[in-house]
Amino acid sequence: MAALAATGLSVGWIWNKADATTPVALPTAGKPLETVSPSVKPSATPTPVGKVLGTEMIAANNDSMPNMSSAWSNTYERTGLWGGAAIWFTVHSNYDGKGASWGNYTAFGQLPPDIPYANTPAGLKAAGIQVGVRAVTNLYGEKATVLKGTTHKAISVNGHPGHEIVARVAVKVPKLTETFSTVMIAVIDRGDGTADVSIADIAGSTPAWQNVWRYKVTQIKING
Repeated sequence: MAALAATGLSVGWIWNKADATTPVALPTAGKPLETVSPSVKPSATPTPVGKVLGTEMIAANNDSMPNMSSAWSNTYERTGLWGGAAIWFTVHSNYDGKGASWGNYTAFGQLPPDIPYANTPAGLKAAGIQVGVRAVTNLYGEKATVLKGTTHKAISVNGHPGHEIVARVAVKVPKLTETFSTVMIAVIDRGDGTADVSIADIAGSTPAWQNVWRYKVTQIKING
């Protein structure tokens, strides 16, 4: 994607097989003990997912962000956002002659609940750093190199305070002309103790998309 390795997407699914459950005795009022043998364990609450619907990315909380343009297509969220959706734009198709593609990627969703958050300028910045590190790691791996020049600035989206981070990640891929990609993170306070997040991964050769992303961030709609 900017970290997509090939045109054929692959997803690694982890299947959890329920362990056999030993029958247990359940005490009930006024009745003898009853023995039950559940066939499966109760499943954990599934992680919410967003969706791309028409011209918008819609998070699981029904907040929305407009797509970058009609040239971008639906793809799966891979930056680690909570209840997120994502879109993709191919910049270099089949750059290695073996079907590999490279392009731009934008995701929109909620700040993951395991990242601490406080709706203050410092809290927005701290959350942005943490979700940014997670996104870069998910897109480029744990050995990703973030180049000097990372910037921070306060933003506002329809009266909701936010924080923007822009960082450049070194790109070293055989037969690919890109030398860096720009990762952009916007964290926006929802006013209820939670935050929305948009992440863009823009190839170094296509800087014009950066301002398109910024404009689309200003159009984020927060429900409630």
